[in-house]
Amino acid sequence: MTVIVREIGPGVRADLEGFATVRRKALPFFILTPDSLAYDLDHYPAAAHYRPLVAEADGEIIGSAQVGLLHENPGPSQGFVNVYTRPDRTRRGAGTLLVRAAEEYLAGLGATRLLAWVLDEPANRAFAEARGYRAGRSAHFLRLDLARLPPLQEVPPGVELRTAADFADDPRPLFELDAETTADEPGEAGPAELNYDTWLEDTWRHPLTDRALTTIAVVDGRPAAFTAARTDGTGRYGTGMTGTARAFRGRGLAKLAKNHSLHRAREAGCTEAFTGNDTGNGPMLAINKWFGYEICATEVRYVRELG
Repeated sequence: MTVIVREIGPGVRADLEGFATVRRKALPFFILTPDSLAYDLDHYPAAAHYRPLVAEADGEIIGSAQVGLLHENPGPSQGFVNVYTRPDRTRRGAGTLLVRAAEEYLAGLGATRLLAWVLDEPANRAFAEARGYRAGRSAHFLRLDLARLPPLQEVPPGVELRTAADFADDPRPLFELDAETTADEPGEAGPAELNYDTWLEDTWRHPLTDRALTTIAVVDGRPAAFTAARTDGTGRYGTGMTGTARAFRGRGLAKLAKNHSLHRAREAGCTEAFTGNDTGNGPMLAINKWFGYEICATEVRYVRELG
């Protein structure tokens, strides 16, 4: 059996479906569709030099890699290498070939630091460490059965709940809230500097973004907290981001927004919800535990410094 690594063909449906299938089997708690992948390919900023790779064996796609530069992060040039192999197609050399191709590509772009998400399983961690990567922060994937939601919370006086659809004429206030909360997220790569035009493409217009379920708590006319919803049309709901502006923290507003979003998601036919949290993000983990989310997997952020 010969395994080859290649870039996916732009607009080639079989490649998009093969890439999405690998990701879905390796990370069943991560929402991705062939259409969302196609959108990402068309809208990635040129500065990211994004290059999705697949490993193919006898005409079947058995591995995938997301490769590119973290162009919005300050400091030294950083690249990302996220490699996944179908769990039923391991030990065929696909992961090794994908990592090698990704590293050569990023080194050629001048990257001096590589970051990779690795499932927290002995074989996966050993694979990364054997290639010079060192473990850093970790993050949990969490799942919630929407049949087991806690009761709908009452909206307190002075707070109004709106959806992203209500901001269709001017979504900039949502961008400003997202940018402020994202800047405070823990992570290995450092805070990214969000750009409004890029946010419009990457978040606001993304095909997985569900504006009807994305919920914002508004106080005195100002968006104070929000939860961003993503859906894939198959009953799966994912949280893109949940956060509160610094001036409004400690009032339970993010929890309120998420509570109402999840209830409306269930009414819309969603049956399960997924989210992810850095293991050091205690407040958000506590909120998700209150909702009934359970940890279903953990990923570790591995880092390799290129000599």
